[in-house]
Amino acid sequence: MANRHLSRSIALQSLFEWDFNGMNNLTLRSIVKRNLEEFAPGIEETIFVDELVDGIISKQAKLDSIIEKAAPDWPIEKIAFVDRNVLRLGLYELLFADRKEVPARVAINEAIELAKTFGGENSGRFVNGVLGTIYKELGEPGKDEVPAKKRRVADVPYEQMPVEKLGGAVVYTRDGGKLALALVHDMFGYWTLSKGKIGDAPAIAEESTEEGTKREVKEEISLDIVIKSDLGKNEYVASHPEKGKIRKQVHYYLAEVKDKNQLKLTKQEGLNDTKWFPLEEIPDLRMYDDIVPIVTRAVKLLLDKGNNNF
Repeated sequence: MANRHLSRSIALQSLFEWDFNGMNNLTLRSIVKRNLEEFAPGIEETIFVDELVDGIISKQAKLDSIIEKAAPDWPIEKIAFVDRNVLRLGLYELLFADRKEVPARVAINEAIELAKTFGGENSGRFVNGVLGTIYKELGEPGKDEVPAKKRRVADVPYEQMPVEKLGGAVVYTRDGGKLALALVHDMFGYWTLSKGKIGDAPAIAEESTEEGTKREVKEEISLDIVIKSDLGKNEYVASHPEKGKIRKQVHYYLAEVKDKNQLKLTKQEGLNDTKWFPLEEIPDLRMYDDIVPIVTRAVKLLLDKGNNNF
């Protein structure tokens, strides 16, 4: 996860709490500090978080006035807490950020992503509509510019994108005869599977995918797993700030743990929690669309009465 996107997430969460609790500016600094320590330990750009929060608070009245003009049917106090603070953040960057560092379209797109992640079903469209209206009123600055990163990678065919191999696992245990899965929770509010890079250091470059998966799960959530079955592969394209677009290939396994009490989040990097869930709670969790089939496949294997391997 890029540091600046994470910083915007922290700023938004802090502004939401500040707004929800009555806009007490005296408590805002402590809110930001607590959120940084809890959700982004080791983040390099804490100054960016402070700059965003301080700038938005100092210009709040002006930002709110512009938002109300762009959305006349929605007085600022009627807009949902998350949505109005996403709008404040996006509008602040749209109007006051250095355009070389944060082009107008980047400011809008980042706000839309935050709205989709933290807001309701229609938050992304609402934020897009309001900021899009303001963007047009500004004369659509930077409309014809191509971001440097896109210039570097736009012509790279899919087949020539660098490949990054990862290993992950649906980790299960039997607690009193009942099955439970160990999941990790990320900064975007999703429960997902523990995973990590395979062969990402010279000393372990020749490790097998199974060995690498065991190592990564151990490093991330402290569990010694026993791989029981192959669940297949998943691939997606991610953007790297320097390398451009990367094909990430994840090989998933079904893995068992005997001692459930070992579970502990030890390698965070965008994660903030890990927990065991009984199978009956899994359908109610917020999970990524590409993870659901992997988990479903694992659960079917575990519940197959004719299968004695688990």
